[in-house]
Amino acid sequence: MNESGNTASRNSSRNPMELVDRYLQAVRFWLPKSRRNEDLVAELGEDLRSQIEDKETDLGRALDEGEVSDILKRCGAPMVVAGSLRPEQHLIGPALFPIYTFVLKMVLFWILVPVFLFILVPVNVANASADWASAIAATLGQLWSGLFVAAGIITLVFAIIERTHAQGAIAAKWDPRKLPPVRKQERKTSVAQTVCQLVFGFFGLVWLLLLPQHPVLILGPAALFLKAAPLVHAVYVPIVLLGVLAILRPAITLAQMEWTWFPPLAELLQAVLGLILLNFVLSAAIQTPAGDWHPFVVLTDGAMSAKYAKVTSIVNVSILISLYCAWLALGVALLVHLWQLLSYLRKRVSNARQPASLQAQ
Repeated sequence: MNESGNTASRNSSRNPMELVDRYLQAVRFWLPKSRRNEDLVAELGEDLRSQIEDKETDLGRALDEGEVSDILKRCGAPMVVAGSLRPEQHLIGPALFPIYTFVLKMVLFWILVPVFLFILVPVNVANASADWASAIAATLGQLWSGLFVAAGIITLVFAIIERTHAQGAIAAKWDPRKLPPVRKQERKTSVAQTVCQLVFGFFGLVWLLLLPQHPVLILGPAALFLKAAPLVHAVYVPIVLLGVLAILRPAITLAQMEWTWFPPLAELLQAVLGLILLNFVLSAAIQTPAGDWHPFVVLTDGAMSAKYAKVTSIVNVSILISLYCAWLALGVALLVHLWQLLSYLRKRVSNARQPASLQAQ
């Protein structure tokens, strides 16, 4: 720890201009990602470097870290500068608007929505017995009310801070030399894609949990004469556990966006577990000691007829073909996720070695 800290200190002192990159990175953090904002940050960087070059010309020497830090302090705290680059806001001023939107998104979408979807909805559905649709509708209504109240309280708090000028004292205490180091731009997981995975995973899990009491959700009208075979009952719990994993993976990704290693590793793990479960199902269905066939659906007790038996055979063969296609798709996905994880690890190792090689030069 001491050696790495000393190395970082030496590198920073040898390159005071790195403070500008760290400053621009902090400003960029408080701005929405758009081409316009990138251009504004680039213009800000050019202006700061021009100020530093003019100062160096006047002094006839390169500026040290303290002098570059003074120029950045005169420019303003990154949060305040980011607010000034945004369009004019009326209720919340430019100095507080970036952190206001950050807190609003965190409370509404990262706290309230997961609590309602993953805790209150399952509890209300379990307590509502057969009337699960009304329970889900009531919970979503409560979610809407909770979002509205939370947004109102957060807005009121920031409006009070705005009018008491409390942000001025906060902005005056910042130190450019304490800004986080510059991080290389990495390809991050799309937030919208992750949210969609979370939403579809949640409703998929609810669908799985409702199947035992409502087989019509998967069999449709055929639920009148078909039912799940013992093989399906044997693998039902592992399938539900995979459904839970399908929710946890995007939820953790959203909660810890800085864990860039987690998405490729979790996707690889999910593909491996899915492939193991599919292998077990296929083996149990067609490779039995006595050589008999274990179907996926069977006729109900009151539907024993040649007509229904033919339909049952067609359904079982269709399911078997679908499982083989899913096995092939999962196999390809496993290879893709493995390649993505290895590529990520290779980049991390390369980035870790790069500072050492630069120092050796």
